[in-house]
Amino acid sequence: MALGTGADERWKIDDKVCALVPGGGYAEYCVAHEGCCLPIPEKMEFAAGASLPEAAFTVWANLFEPRRIHSGDRFMMQGGTSGIGTFAIQAAKAFGAAVVATAGSSEKCRFLRELGCERAFNYREEDWETGATEWSGGKGVDIVLDMVGGDYFAKHIKVLSLDGRLVHIATTAGNKVELDLRALMAKRLIITGSTLRSRSVEEKAQLRDGVETNLWPLVQEGKIRPIVDSVFPIEDVVRAHDRMQSSAHIGKIVLQVA
Repeated sequence: MALGTGADERWKIDDKVCALVPGGGYAEYCVAHEGCCLPIPEKMEFAAGASLPEAAFTVWANLFEPRRIHSGDRFMMQGGTSGIGTFAIQAAKAFGAAVVATAGSSEKCRFLRELGCERAFNYREEDWETGATEWSGGKGVDIVLDMVGGDYFAKHIKVLSLDGRLVHIATTAGNKVELDLRALMAKRLIITGSTLRSRSVEEKAQLRDGVETNLWPLVQEGKIRPIVDSVFPIEDVVRAHDRMQSSAHIGKIVLQVA
């Protein structure tokens, strides 16, 4: 790590850090605002540290700031084996929520159960809407973190509990949906979503502070661990993207500069 002019005194040259960058991360060197940096735990490798900031910032922004998940909640993660999904599941459990998730294979569902999910639904073979409703004892799920959108939206409206919260962070199955406002009002639902890239540096720094205060101790204690699927030399970026597009990965794919 090197320092720019006027950097905060907390950081020192050669500190071991990871960071949320605004773009240009496929590089031997990149610039990050000091407010977007986090210290990598002493015994953690750089590749593992690199897998954490984007997931940690996203999870904190959408589940905790403002607070949308609480101890005792029934939480459902769509896309549980993604980098964000694996982080969110661990964070939700650490804060006392019961968790279920979806994934696209039996192998991934086994992994999710090992990670702490009470149920894991293979969306290619199972009716996760019925499964989640049964798991909740018919009460419904309190909060869903979704990166699918599309036809999942109507199913979420059905599966959510009274005062349920639906949070969108991506739209891999489409961004156009239909909503019956009567269902929204009858259940008193909250539907929201956000992105990270468009936020100001000041907003990202506030998120960093929340992550460092509330989630980073759990990372340091090993209660939230980085899930790294694979590490590729940056020269093999095409193979890394092939791995991502195959949807076979579990956790983050990291590019490494020698």
